[in-house]
Amino acid sequence: MSQYISLALVISFSMFTTCTFVFFISGAYLLFFKIDQTNRLFKHPYLREQAYSKYPFSIRMKIILDYFLRLMFPNRKIGLAGQANQLLRHVDIDDIPWNIKWPIVGLWSASALGMVAMLVLWTLVLTGAAK
Repeated sequence: MSQYISLALVISFSMFTTCTFVFFISGAYLLFFKIDQTNRLFKHPYLREQAYSKYPFSIRMKIILDYFLRLMFPNRKIGLAGQANQLLRHVDIDDIPWNIKWPIVGLWSASALGMVAMLVLWTLVLTGAAK
């Protein structure tokens, strides 16, 4: 059984490392080069109140999360994705260019998948250490 645990450790660590790189590359590209164009295309209602740069970091990430949820779950009516779809119902996701979509999807997908990989990694480490 230990050979399976060591193989699973390698796979989960590789997945976690890959997700970390994708998260940082997507986030840096989005926040340094594409955030203004992204905000112009999506026209989030929060941005009517004040500029994106004046919001705290947590609200900025919530705005980008709304963009992600609108792109990935455009037909959801309930939950967090439903709220994002209601806020961004004026956005036609087919009109959003690919160079705007990939950093948003990469940032949040890598974050979610990386958390799962990290949980698996720690579970394997703790179960392997117990034996």
